[in-house]
Amino acid sequence: MLRKSGFCLVLFFALSMANFSAMAQSFPIELPASWKKGEAIQLFNGENLEYWYTFIKDRGRDEDPKNVFQVADGLLTISGEEWGCITTNNPYDNYILKTSFRWEGETYGDRKEKARDSGLLIHSKGEDGGYSGIWMHGIEVQIIEGGTGDFLAVGDGTETFGLSAPVAKELQGSSHLYEPGGDLVRINKGRINWYGRSPKWTDTIGFRGKKEVEKKVGKWNDLEVQTWEGNIAVFLNGKLVNFATKVQPEFGRIQVQSEGATIQFKEITLFPLIK
Repeated sequence: MLRKSGFCLVLFFALSMANFSAMAQSFPIELPASWKKGEAIQLFNGENLEYWYTFIKDRGRDEDPKNVFQVADGLLTISGEEWGCITTNNPYDNYILKTSFRWEGETYGDRKEKARDSGLLIHSKGEDGGYSGIWMHGIEVQIIEGGTGDFLAVGDGTETFGLSAPVAKELQGSSHLYEPGGDLVRINKGRINWYGRSPKWTDTIGFRGKKEVEKKVGKWNDLEVQTWEGNIAVFLNGKLVNFATKVQPEFGRIQVQSEGATIQFKEITLFPLIK
């Protein structure tokens, strides 16, 4: 009888903890079925940058003498030679953003031998160049060799820009690692690494980890960002690699970064979400 009672107590405790965990993470980590996709907006139409304007550090808006941002043969090529971005003319909220990218071409400057780097900044607000003279403040979905899918709070260090995510107990260096079912942490600066980021990651060109989801250089990758009511889910080549909730702000402009490496896009499509 004593052994049976002990077993029941352990079982009760385990079930209680499972229920507590479920209550603590009642948010959906994938888009609920109640949200429906609206008509597609071809943010990149293969012909021009109709929906965007350019911004380059130390040059400003719509000044691109080195053709950092070029459209040809149905592709958007961002050379990376100068630091900057393209920014949507309009802000957006509650959407699915589908992109297809590949690394193709040179690396430049102090990132010549470092990991190829770019990124999507969503929910961007404030002044052009408000962050380091380059970007608006926002929430970054990182595109970098070995770290595509990481979240970065590119904010001003206040609650105005931040996110929460379930993470592993152990840090990766100074960063948290996304882990479904983990404890929620909140950041207003720094990053939440995607679930498979290598603990041995180094900022070197061509880096690849054991759990890599991104394809080899020159191959096309599908990166999808779903954002609704303060949640962001990131899918890389069909796999959920990161998730955040209680994101602030919940809407804003979209930026695509130029950060020292040549990257190409053949699709940037936004589907508004309707509930």
